[in-house]
Amino acid sequence: MAIDLRAVEQLATDQASLKAAAGLAKAGKWSAVGASSDGALIWGQCAGSGANPYRVMADLRDLGNKCTCPSRKFPCKHVLALLWLNAERIVPFAETETPDWVSDWLGRRRGGGAGRHATGEPSAPKDLEAARAPKAEMADPQAAVRREAAAAKRTEETQQAILDALDALEQWIGDQLRLGLGAFIDDATARCRRIAARMVDGKAAALAGRLDELPARLLALPMGERVRGAVVELGKLVLLARAFRARPRDPEIRRAVATTEPRETLLADPAAMRVTSTWEVLAELVETRRDGLVSQATWLLNLETGGPAFAMLLDFHPATAGRRASVFTPGERFAGELVFYPAALPVRAILLGRTPGPAEAAAAPWPRPIDEIGPQLMAPLLDQPWAIESPVLLPAGRLAADAAGALWWRAADGTTLPLADAVPRPLLGTALDAAAALWSNGRLTLLAAATPWGRLGARD
Repeated sequence: MAIDLRAVEQLATDQASLKAAAGLAKAGKWSAVGASSDGALIWGQCAGSGANPYRVMADLRDLGNKCTCPSRKFPCKHVLALLWLNAERIVPFAETETPDWVSDWLGRRRGGGAGRHATGEPSAPKDLEAARAPKAEMADPQAAVRREAAAAKRTEETQQAILDALDALEQWIGDQLRLGLGAFIDDATARCRRIAARMVDGKAAALAGRLDELPARLLALPMGERVRGAVVELGKLVLLARAFRARPRDPEIRRAVATTEPRETLLADPAAMRVTSTWEVLAELVETRRDGLVSQATWLLNLETGGPAFAMLLDFHPATAGRRASVFTPGERFAGELVFYPAALPVRAILLGRTPGPAEAAAAPWPRPIDEIGPQLMAPLLDQPWAIESPVLLPAGRLAADAAGALWWRAADGTTLPLADAVPRPLLGTALDAAAALWSNGRLTLLAAATPWGRLGARD
């Protein structure tokens, strides 16, 4: 069963959606494409702007469809692109086992008529040929020159706006120190919100988000450690501001201050680190931010030699879109290629594709950690002193609680580090062969641990 391309044209809400779908109807944009035995159900995963691809599915019998993207258009460009792929047979829709996420959608559908709902308004005129056609270049031979000049001017203005914002930030930090850190901690939410708004005005969006989340990080510390925590947080902001002034074109620093480079830019960079390996999903950390976005960080452990030991896939979606189903399962192992964002210590990455890990990977042990924990904690301070957190692979040790109920990780050599939050009770007192954690503000956030009888997840 296949759909006619004219049906895709009629299904689109407007010409803009059709044009966007044409841009996505390319084999390189899709993975895990498949169909049911009768060809009536089709599905696939489309690469989006975040770390996780969007899951797209459609029923060709009634054109019912579903996509996990946050678009308010129905159907969205991803659904239209999937149908376009099917109509023109751009990729093979081979018969495969129906994924659980497709089966779940089918189970929730009410009857067979859950296709596109009429809006009561006439559909805007659409044109398939116009959607296919590339944008026409202007006849004016000076148009390209003017565009380049305008782009250079915007870049210069953005650069100056960021520098002005950083000046304001350092002045603000000095004011907090003069007024007293006790008063700052008591009023951190309001004060950080005001300076974050100034960062937004100054094109320093990433810095604004970091300032908005700073009060929550301070309040997560015990009362007696908050002043020290404030000194560390504000000190890192000063280091980041000065690093930007020294190296404004450094992609890692710019990412921490302004914005992350687009996915397309990273994939087109021949110097970007690409690592094909077997990975284990350690944990997924989901947080609702003050800016109305939900961040979803998926932490991976490299089970083979070569490349970074850890990888982090970061995705964002609006909180108003509700809880998004995870595409990963903690403890899952898969073979996949990752592209890492440029950094002194590469961690954040984009997943290009994955397949189930080889059979021998299921029983493969974790990499052997370095017995001395000190070098792992010091390396990020030397290369990324402004970083909020860094992943570490802890050697053999145990988790224990002291008389006051505080939790600690203790290595065989006596090295002891505090834990940031609670852990599952089975982990307390258990001998751990190794543990993966995040080190932030002098505390460990446990992700998962390897024990003599298997993996235990701290976030499962």
